[in-house]
Amino acid sequence: MAPERIEAACCVAGGGPAGMMLGLLLARGGVDVLVLEKHGDFLRDFRGDTIHPSTLEVMHELGLLDAFLRLPHEQITTLSGQVGAEMLQIADFRHLPTRCKFVALMPQWDFLAFLAGAAKPYPGFRLRMRSEATELIEADGRVAGVRAKTPDGMLEIRARLVVAADGRHSILRGLAGLKVMDLGAPMDVLWLRLSRRASDPAQTLGRFDGGRIMVMLNRGSYWQCAFVIPKGGIEAVRAAGLPAFREAVARMAPYLADRVGELASWDDVKLLTVAVDRLRRWHRPGLLCIGDAAHAMSPIGGVGINLAIQDAVAAANLLGPSLLRGAPGDDVLAAVQRRRIFPTAMTQRLQVMVQNRVISPVLAGASTTTLPLPLRLIRRFPILTRLPARLLGLGFLPEHVRFHRA
Repeated sequence: MAPERIEAACCVAGGGPAGMMLGLLLARGGVDVLVLEKHGDFLRDFRGDTIHPSTLEVMHELGLLDAFLRLPHEQITTLSGQVGAEMLQIADFRHLPTRCKFVALMPQWDFLAFLAGAAKPYPGFRLRMRSEATELIEADGRVAGVRAKTPDGMLEIRARLVVAADGRHSILRGLAGLKVMDLGAPMDVLWLRLSRRASDPAQTLGRFDGGRIMVMLNRGSYWQCAFVIPKGGIEAVRAAGLPAFREAVARMAPYLADRVGELASWDDVKLLTVAVDRLRRWHRPGLLCIGDAAHAMSPIGGVGINLAIQDAVAAANLLGPSLLRGAPGDDVLAAVQRRRIFPTAMTQRLQVMVQNRVISPVLAGASTTTLPLPLRLIRRFPILTRLPARLLGLGFLPEHVRFHRA
């Protein structure tokens, strides 16, 4: 059977934060855009759920902030850490020059569904669920579209531009032959959920103690926990058995000891294989990579979703006018990479520094009785908590919505 054939000015492969935001921004500006999402819904647990002030500022610029904040969410105004027996505040978002001086915790499926709903009224927006881009179409030395696998057979999309926003395991960037620079990561993360009680501490925090690291996000009725393990260490954790893992979680947060039985099987513990990498070149004629497809981020700071959103805003600002006229030239695609490479590289440099100077020594069993120098400075000069808040909350180059319908 011949594949279904459709056309779009821009085809975005991937309905994650970068892809959905780009689809919304382009459609809002009058571009005919098609977003392909391989899953049938957005319900994937343990994805990036931290919506930072930079992203909330974008929502304000789109006139969507009030409606967005009516969705169920939690607000974090400060971040704390417990190193050994010592508790200290690490970041204070209350002084940021933004409308929202907090990080919003919201399930990513709610965020993506909200973006899809906001884009739906625009006549140029189309979203095809259960449609996975699996092949590139090339013509005259450039990418001219994609073929996608759907429940009804193959779908062929011809487009002036294809944007790969299909995640850190991007199929399209591999097909395009784009080279990845691996910066390394000494850890993986086990995500788990445990119920929360009113008597529990309220703050979201990270715990460093006894060769172990665990980050706990207060989600109101439950704790979303990231238990950090050495890179490739999942088989050793499983070999030790689930009771030993429950005991390790309880040692990190003793008030959870009567709840770790909620981890009934290893199905309740999800592995995130951590990678920190980026493409040397984000584009080919007719193809651009953004978000995790262009740069995988460490979970340190929870900044990945917000870097992806910033990529989408910059891409829409630079690509939108060209897409209204025709196919963007390679110079325009290169301009997107030039715009976003500095904040990407600087954020990754900070993440690698934290990995090497804090995460690796702790996982290797280094003593936590002596705080690292940056934390000692923050303890002595509390005003310094504003610096990590700015780096986490706004990043190195916050983007603003410029492209809109004339």
